[in-house]
Amino acid sequence: MNNHITWEIKKAEVSEAKVVELGQQLGFQLPQDYIDCVKVNGGASVEPRTFMAGTVERSFGGLFRYDDEENADYIVKVYEDYQPSLPEKIFPFADDPAANLICFDYSSSETNPFVVFWDHESAWEKEDLMEDEGMTSEEAEYMREQLTYVAASFTELLESLRDSEG
Repeated sequence: MNNHITWEIKKAEVSEAKVVELGQQLGFQLPQDYIDCVKVNGGASVEPRTFMAGTVERSFGGLFRYDDEENADYIVKVYEDYQPSLPEKIFPFADDPAANLICFDYSSSETNPFVVFWDHESAWEKEDLMEDEGMTSEEAEYMREQLTYVAASFTELLESLRDSEG
């Protein structure tokens, strides 16, 4: 893994088997570089934490946890809470300080997802967009799928982390 970053406030380590099992339970084959990191650093924040999502500077909050089913950051709970609003084939693995999600996008590959940023402010449930905003089904679906490309892989995301320029 990357030498220029430091994981802070690490939670309990979990086995690779548990990470793989929970990923499969949710319908995803998680990338090995992510598995290797999260089994040791689940729930941790990272320093430096700034990355680019498109042309916007964003901040990495923390990885979701695999060790505490009662915690709000437990990976299964997070996925189940956000799943109705997320586009298909999107798996959240971390958040930013504003509760937006950093996700794997499996739309192009079931085994090699790329990393995207999902802004929860602009991503309501499809039915709410149609009812409350008067959007057509197609407009609502497009609005829900507003994802911003971040990196080709989890490792590339970590390698891109830097101190904020602001």
